[in-house]
Amino acid sequence: MVNFSKLLPTLKQKCVVHLWSCDEEHKVMRNRVNRVVNGEKEPSPLNENNELNDEDKFVSRTPRKLFADLHRHAIKLGLKPQDFQQLSSVNEIQKSINRVNFCRLFITIACIVFVAIIFIFVTEWPVSNTHVIVWWFQWYKSNPLKEPCVVYVPESVTENIKPPLNCDFCRNLHHVDHINNISIKDFESQYAYSGIPIVISDGTKNWTASEFFSYNFMKEVFSPGSEALDKVEKDCQFFPYKTDFSSLGNVFEMSEERAFMKGEAKPWYIGWSNCDNSAANILRQHYTRPYFLPEFSESSKTDWIFMGSPGYGAHLHIDHVDLPSWQAQITGRKRWILQPPRDCYFQCPRELEVIVNQGEIIVLDTNKWYHSTLNIGETISITIGSEYD
Repeated sequence: MVNFSKLLPTLKQKCVVHLWSCDEEHKVMRNRVNRVVNGEKEPSPLNENNELNDEDKFVSRTPRKLFADLHRHAIKLGLKPQDFQQLSSVNEIQKSINRVNFCRLFITIACIVFVAIIFIFVTEWPVSNTHVIVWWFQWYKSNPLKEPCVVYVPESVTENIKPPLNCDFCRNLHHVDHINNISIKDFESQYAYSGIPIVISDGTKNWTASEFFSYNFMKEVFSPGSEALDKVEKDCQFFPYKTDFSSLGNVFEMSEERAFMKGEAKPWYIGWSNCDNSAANILRQHYTRPYFLPEFSESSKTDWIFMGSPGYGAHLHIDHVDLPSWQAQITGRKRWILQPPRDCYFQCPRELEVIVNQGEIIVLDTNKWYHSTLNIGETISITIGSEYD
């Protein structure tokens, strides 16, 4: 057994020397700070014999060195490694060292994994990128043929890496105009590609869609087991928004009470892209290309349909598309809230509000304008739209 009573005075003496040394180091540092503040010249760290002067000797003795000296002296006096485990301060130091070692190990492993992933991606060895992508979708139980992206990037990230915008499209704009009977030439020169939102009040003239389109009509076109529904669910996009629907077929399975908001039914709002030719042929019997679009522009082959009960709509978002779009209000009414991108916060109004009524078409560059919608009124809202070049 080690006689701690004999070692204690010596350890105390060494600790006093250690504390005195730390105190002297503080004095040295204070003296150096004062010299800098007073504009005095810093003395040379070497004396006449090319040795460190007293101040720099203190600075050069770090707490780590002082503790090492104390540890070596204790070993010489007869202490064993297990004796040090009885000192709480030594245990704390050991825990701190373990934490540092764990962090180093974690960082090392992370770097190795990152380098391995880059190596596999670049060399496609020992597996090809195709296999990696397939495994990725299998892990998330998804179909790679239906997903537009392998990895979804948050909107906050994509917004920050977008190139800066010219804010002319929203500068000095304080409301969204409603206009009638606009010519193709005027629409093209003023609105088609300017990014300025506009509502064409007679946009659906000569259409019969408002007479035919309804929840039951859509349910019949995309009936369970039909080619159109199978095509949409396999190859098209579906947006459930904040509902509990997982597919378009699921929407047409809801109860009549909820579909038509009877009693205290839960509100709903969904959207989907129609990429089925047979369904498109049926739908387009009741609407045509808007009369005001530029003569040589072409609409997208895929139409977008949005449908929902009053009191519900789409959250504020931006569409990552390349082209402007039009959206026709076939039934019901919808309130739109428009906000400019962050680049234009201090040059444009913070928010615009516009109500689109049945029979009207809103033209909007949804890649520039953040937008949210809310179905208002007492009837189901159905809109259909498309992009144009």
